[in-house]
Amino acid sequence: MITTPIKKSSSNDGADDVQCDAYDQAEFWCRERISSGHDMLFSRQIFHKEIKTASNNFGMQFEAIHSLFRNAHVSFMKKTSHMLKSQTTRLVQSYLNGTSILNIAKKVNYPPSMMARLIVENVAVPPSSNSSNSSSNRLENAMGASVNIRKFTTEAIRHPEKELGAATNSVSPEYLFSESKGRNIHKEIDENDLQYIPLSRLSLEVREAVDSDPMYGPHHDRMRHNIGIDYELLLEQMLHSFKIPFETEEELRARGTARTPDILLSCPVGLQVRKPNYNQNATYMENSDEYEWKMICWIDSKALYGDVDTHTNTVLPQVESYVHRFGPGLVIYWFGHAPLSRLGDSHGDVHITDGLPDVFMLPTGELRYKNGQNTR
Repeated sequence: MITTPIKKSSSNDGADDVQCDAYDQAEFWCRERISSGHDMLFSRQIFHKEIKTASNNFGMQFEAIHSLFRNAHVSFMKKTSHMLKSQTTRLVQSYLNGTSILNIAKKVNYPPSMMARLIVENVAVPPSSNSSNSSSNRLENAMGASVNIRKFTTEAIRHPEKELGAATNSVSPEYLFSESKGRNIHKEIDENDLQYIPLSRLSLEVREAVDSDPMYGPHHDRMRHNIGIDYELLLEQMLHSFKIPFETEEELRARGTARTPDILLSCPVGLQVRKPNYNQNATYMENSDEYEWKMICWIDSKALYGDVDTHTNTVLPQVESYVHRFGPGLVIYWFGHAPLSRLGDSHGDVHITDGLPDVFMLPTGELRYKNGQNTR
């Protein structure tokens, strides 16, 4: 369970102020680095070093500040990417004139792997389309050809050497002149039936861009997917240790349930939460007057940091549909979250933690602990 250690105070208002200040400082650092196009956005090595330093400076776990930074970058992309799409012609021309994909990405503050996709979409040609002599001809075909191009582009980003290795087979004929531009790098491959073929400039620069990207691309997509699954499995194992019956999202979908949380509890259980005015220094269940029982019917696992923007604009609208369908529930931000005073709770029906609590109350009044022990 990953938490965000914050300096504590005996004053309720003071403790909340400290938490909010620490969160604001970390978020400001993320947004400043992102908007300025810092070098860490274009180098995995620099990114790792900067995140590690920030983790120490802000007293946050590495995973927490890493997730907060990516959340902030996703928000930045949503606000700015439409402006870049309008510059596609100019960006493609810059590549054709010899500017590397990575350097184009740096100039316009855009993720390298996404810039690589944009260039491939406009410069490369799928194997089945080699007979077409222009990009306009390729795009004139209806939906089938469009889907084919998207699939090809995705595979080209995943395996640039294989899909884009030979310029004559992968670069649109009208753009073959660009292969002589840029840096003069020659490499060779030996993959399947392609033996000792000089790699194209396009394939080399796509590989460079993808390998430089610290947050986006096939590698990071797989990592986030796998981490999400790992934490969902961890949640299931922990609930089994409580001996609390439940259904998983997969089981719910199998029987046709729409809008499913990760866990739907077979019966409501009580969750003990601190009251709005509590002593920040008190330990869990040290003083029962500090807590109250709240009923939950479902649990949703989030393998990320719950910052205000992500929670408000993405997570809360999603889980409110669970509230309407199943009743109140619990959102777990495994990498920590912003101060609770900043996070909406859907009129008290959405509870937020950074892990499962130590005890639940069954409808019978029975207390159920992690080791499966019961008390009344």
